[in-house]
Amino acid sequence: MNDKISFYLLSYSGNTVKQFALTRRRLGIVLTCSLILLMITAGIFFDYFNLKITFDKKEIEKTISNQSNEILSQRKQIQEFANEINVLKSNLVRLNKFEKKIRIIANINNPSEKDNLFGVGGSIPEDLDPKLPLAEKHNSLMREMHEQARELSLASVSQEKVFESLINDLKRKRNLLSSTPSIWPAKGWLSSGFGYRISPFTGLREFHKGFDISSRKGTKVIATADGVVTFAGRNGLYGNMIKIDHGHGMMTRYGHLEKMLKKRGDAVKRGDVIGLMGNTGRSTGPHVHYEVFLNGLPVNPQKYILN
Repeated sequence: MNDKISFYLLSYSGNTVKQFALTRRRLGIVLTCSLILLMITAGIFFDYFNLKITFDKKEIEKTISNQSNEILSQRKQIQEFANEINVLKSNLVRLNKFEKKIRIIANINNPSEKDNLFGVGGSIPEDLDPKLPLAEKHNSLMREMHEQARELSLASVSQEKVFESLINDLKRKRNLLSSTPSIWPAKGWLSSGFGYRISPFTGLREFHKGFDISSRKGTKVIATADGVVTFAGRNGLYGNMIKIDHGHGMMTRYGHLEKMLKKRGDAVKRGDVIGLMGNTGRSTGPHVHYEVFLNGLPVNPQKYILN
C-alpha cells in the first residue's frame, strides 16, 4: 500500500506542473497543526470582539448614566430658579405695598391705574410650582418661568418709575415741610395772641396780626422754618425786624429785636438763631412780635406750631 499522497500545483501562466508528496503521517500532522492554529486564531478573534463589545457597552452605559445625572442636575437648577422667581416676585410685591404705605403716611396721591405693578387690571401671577418629580420633563415649568420672568422684568421697570415719582414727591413734601413755620420762635410766654384785642397803647379794639412772646431781654429768637432773609433792619413800630421768605407763599416776621444776627440774603434753617429779643419800636416790654403770612395774608401762627 502506497503511504504517500501526491499533490500537484498547477499554474495558469503555463509553467511546469509541480508535484510533491507527503506521507499520511506528515499530512495528519500538518492538518492537525493547521486546525490547532485556526482554533487559536478564532479564539483570539472571539475574545477580542467579545471584549470590544463589552467595553463599548460599558462606555455607552457610562455615557447614558452621565447624561441622566446631568439632566437631573439641570432639572434641580430649574426648580431652584423657579423658587428664586417666586421670591423675587414676593419682594417686588412687598416693595409695591411699602411704596403705597409711604404715600399714605406722607399724604401723597397714589399713582394712576396705568402705573399698576402688573399693568392695567393686572393681577399678581400665581407662584410657580417647582415640586415636580425629577424624572418628569420640565418643559411646562420652563415656559411658565420664561413668561413670569418677562412679566417681572416689566413690573420692575414700572416699580422703578413709581419709586422715582415717589422720591420726587417726597422731596417736594420735604421742602414744603421744611419751609412751613412749625415751631415757637422763642422761649417765653404768650402775652398776646392772634386776632382782635384792645390795644395797650390806644385802648381801642384792633386786629393783632401775630403772637407776642415775652421773656428776658436778650432771649434767643430762632427761625421757625427754612428760608431766606429778605429784610433785616429798622421798620417803624416793629423796631428792629427780620423778615424771612420760606417759599411756597409762606413768610414770617420777627419784630422788636434787640439785636439782629442775620442780614438780607442770608439762608437760614429751622432753629437757626436770627436775633435777640428786645424792646425796640412800639413796645411795652421785652418780647418778640411774630407773624406768619400765607400768600400775603396774615394767618394764625398757632395753626402751624407743632412743638
